[in-house]
Amino acid sequence: MGKRKQVKDGDVDMDGANPPVEGDDSDEEMEIVDVDFEWFDPQPVDFHGLKTLLRQLFDVDADLFGISELADLILAQPLLGSTVKVDGNESDPYAFLTVLNLQEHMDKPVIKDLISYFQKKASSTPSLAPLSQLLSQSPIPPIGLLLTERLINMPAEVVPPMYTMLQEEIAWALEDKEPYNFSHYLILSKIYEEVESKLDMEAPPQKKKKKSGGTQERFYFHPEDEVLERHALCSGSFEHTHQHDEGHSDSKRAFQEMGIKTGGNLMLLEAKNFESAVKAVTDYVKPSV
Repeated sequence: MGKRKQVKDGDVDMDGANPPVEGDDSDEEMEIVDVDFEWFDPQPVDFHGLKTLLRQLFDVDADLFGISELADLILAQPLLGSTVKVDGNESDPYAFLTVLNLQEHMDKPVIKDLISYFQKKASSTPSLAPLSQLLSQSPIPPIGLLLTERLINMPAEVVPPMYTMLQEEIAWALEDKEPYNFSHYLILSKIYEEVESKLDMEAPPQKKKKKSGGTQERFYFHPEDEVLERHALCSGSFEHTHQHDEGHSDSKRAFQEMGIKTGGNLMLLEAKNFESAVKAVTDYVKPSV
């Protein structure tokens, strides 16, 4: 049975950070649900929940990888990383964070596929040239692949404790001579761009939306990614290898007028800057008093 992790006082303040309940756009007060979050070590009961979150993270490209094998790798290091749950130990995780050593696992099929995928995306994205160079080395350096995802209604306040605990766990692992002495951290995340809705394009001329000029603006799904990017050696977004079916962007219009097009994003941090990046995330996410 996995142990419950202890969150120290000051690590997180969940006041006002309850997940919102989906409702209409009227002026009525939004209903608030009180939720108790618990942090756990990854454990076998999380297998299917982790697969769900990994598929959400990799989006339409998830089928390019052995997601089951990737979940097994995460579960094979139970003393590294965290899950966040709201219904006790046996429930599915609502969020997770872990790190995998790409050099240590480079012979495993799923890691081979991931390295090839990242290399292909980095080599075609000028801003990711430093990452492309690292992944081209043989063997590649000890890069820590940070994987993290959460359900859409999970507040950002659950993130800093996961990063803080990960730092502590890496330090303990290094004391035991385990292979977690990383040169860099590679963070995979998701971004989106607003696109003109096909529904609006099909509307009568007088009802069509005006097109905005200039380049498309990039948005992060998770606010902490914007902070992490400021500490990155390099970063860049990319289009998924597979594309969503036509009309998918309009299925994401529930809370905005525009449709959205999702994409991937990679950030490479030097290990020496990881601690300051985590502190910056903690300061950014901390609720205002």
